[in-house]
Amino acid sequence: MTGLRVRPAEQADFPAVARLTVAAYEADGQLKGEHGYGAVLADVSTRAASGEVLVAVDEATDAVLGSVTFVLPGTRFAELSGPGEAEFRMLAVDPGAQGRGVGAALAQACVARATELGCVAVVICVRAGMALSAHRLYSRLGFVRAPEKDWSPAPGVDLLGLRLDLTRG
Repeated sequence: MTGLRVRPAEQADFPAVARLTVAAYEADGQLKGEHGYGAVLADVSTRAASGEVLVAVDEATDAVLGSVTFVLPGTRFAELSGPGEAEFRMLAVDPGAQGRGVGAALAQACVARATELGCVAVVICVRAGMALSAHRLYSRLGFVRAPEKDWSPAPGVDLLGLRLDLTRG
């Protein structure tokens, strides 16, 4: 992960975040029959107003390589989180930057933010057919299946709940 820095997104980053998020979801086949989800992914201003959009940038060029949206329960983009839990959504890495540890850096930044806020857990959902590399990343970070968090936002879109307990020492 050397050469990467995670920081809050600035408004000037929003076009790059929108582009790379849609590109990453398209490359992974997640926007087929997506019922308008591409527009939600591209609307970075709304995400930033409802949560914290973080970006991973190349330290040498300051190019945005990936992004994620960190949210707390009860906010607009929170889907799974309950009291004491944080959640991150829309983690995306520019297809040209995959394999550089960008996704791991963003996920770890969300875990660190949740810890800083005193949360007891971080919850996320992944599409059942999502790339195996994403499932491996979350497993490596300590996320475990939380079947009680599984849900389906649209026909044919099955999301699996994952949870990372932050209370274990």
